[in-house]
Amino acid sequence: MSSTSWVTSANHPECDFPLANLPYGVFRRAGSSSIGHIGVAIGDQILDLHACAEQGLLADLPHPLVAACRADLLNPLMALGPAAWSALRRCVTALLDAEKACRETQGHVAPHLVSMRDAQMQLPARIGDFTDFYASIHHATRVGRLFRPENPLLPNYKYVPIAYHGRASSIVLSGEPVRRPWGQIKSRVNGAEFSPAQSLDYELEVGVFIGPDNALGESIPIAEAEDHIFGLCLLNDWSARDIQSWEYQPLGPFLAKNFATTISPWIVPLEALEPFRVPAFERPPGDPAPLPYLTSPAPECAGIDLTLEVFLESRQMRQMGTAPALLSRSNLRDLYWTLAQMVAHHASNGCNLRPGDLLATGTISGENEGSEGCLLEKRCTGEPLCLPTGELRTFLEDGDQVIFRAWSRLPTGEKIGFGTCAGTVVEAASAP
Repeated sequence: MSSTSWVTSANHPECDFPLANLPYGVFRRAGSSSIGHIGVAIGDQILDLHACAEQGLLADLPHPLVAACRADLLNPLMALGPAAWSALRRCVTALLDAEKACRETQGHVAPHLVSMRDAQMQLPARIGDFTDFYASIHHATRVGRLFRPENPLLPNYKYVPIAYHGRASSIVLSGEPVRRPWGQIKSRVNGAEFSPAQSLDYELEVGVFIGPDNALGESIPIAEAEDHIFGLCLLNDWSARDIQSWEYQPLGPFLAKNFATTISPWIVPLEALEPFRVPAFERPPGDPAPLPYLTSPAPECAGIDLTLEVFLESRQMRQMGTAPALLSRSNLRDLYWTLAQMVAHHASNGCNLRPGDLLATGTISGENEGSEGCLLEKRCTGEPLCLPTGELRTFLEDGDQVIFRAWSRLPTGEKIGFGTCAGTVVEAASAP
């Protein structure tokens, strides 16, 4: 049975943020110079948790939890762990539930709602480290086939979750422009040249925010891995493919990816995604079983059914009023490696994860045409992408806006959405 909120916009069937979602973000009122406040999205409003704490609306919660709600970033809340997160979620739900919140309670809460139109979102946490995985076997196979047609997957892929250490300082929030990077590119004339990237691409990914830490030298058992996940967001790991192809051997991605990574502003709690649990990816016969430290105690519910979509809007489309074009649709459930396996593997050598660290899944692609998570994969068709305006794309042009969306739908019809993760490509800066 679904619950309704007295915030009426949350009850629309196409709303991303119903009462069953309640994602966290950090905002300040537009035009304000005040520090950020932690907020919870509900319909088209944001509940200001800092203000709720100040006014005693969270008084029944433990003091450390109330203090975390007064912070200007989510790191202190992330550090408290699942029991605290669940307690806060129950409290906020009671404040916003049409049946549980009496008129007097609604009257106390209503002044602390801020319209999303009047809010300026900020990065939700201090992101100390960023690690990007390569967990989609369909993506890895399709890209590998471009370079190694006879043997697209490297020998280790089915044994170990592959990842690289990214750059946390260049993570930006949805809506910020992405400047085309300069880089060194292989040249047929001079061997190499330094120029603006011509093969700029997006990568459709899900970001995983870490909660409680583990001490340096201690691992995280896979049975406890999800207790270290605060929540999920959308993530675009922008990639300059021409720079990447020249620099990636022998140590992997570097300047081709660290110029910008875009995340969506709202972090959806893992608890909100529990109704969408599905079995982990079914490995084909003959694939190696995960090693014991990567073997889930409950593989029947280790995956998440989350639909992911990519849209593109060119400058010409905006000028003509043409709606963004749907480029692909894929699903988080198709990852070869689960979120828990990524966390457990990351810490398996004693690496200490910290509250606010960000892991990413890598490009999420499906098996069928139309589920490719990046433009590089679409090259497998041999034809450029044709937009509704007749424009052709093999890679992104200046003025192109890339938009990610994600959602799961409850049997009751409510949609658990992620909002949008969007970025517009702008021209390269002057030559260094």
